[in-house]
Amino acid sequence: MKLIKLFLRIAIALGFLSAVVDRFGFWAKDVSAWGNWDSFLEYTQLINPWMPSSIIPFVGVVVTVIEIVCAVSLLIGFKVELFSKISGFLLLLFAIAMITSTGIKGVFDYSVLSASAGAFALSQLRDKYLEIG
Repeated sequence: MKLIKLFLRIAIALGFLSAVVDRFGFWAKDVSAWGNWDSFLEYTQLINPWMPSSIIPFVGVVVTVIEIVCAVSLLIGFKVELFSKISGFLLLLFAIAMITSTGIKGVFDYSVLSASAGAFALSQLRDKYLEIG
């Protein structure tokens, strides 16, 4: 159980950190989704078309900070139940935004729902020992 919990913590955290370093241009262009902050904000506007463009930079900063805080907390094992729930909700909101703006295929292609479910599952895993008999 502890190994599964550790695997989920690391996988979710690294997924967030990968997305963050992508929007700051640290991934090579041929493997990057955004490649820079401006492209990330354009995508944020694309999946949130109902949101005024004037607040998109603020939303981008808030989401980035939440992803960093969740990732670091999950990596070091700090308040895992809380930060895995926050991660699950953030990923679920992302999935809903994607579905309502660009369709469901991208959500499945990028396993956003699976990541959200994994985060919610992590929030429910307890460090209990198996009792026999």
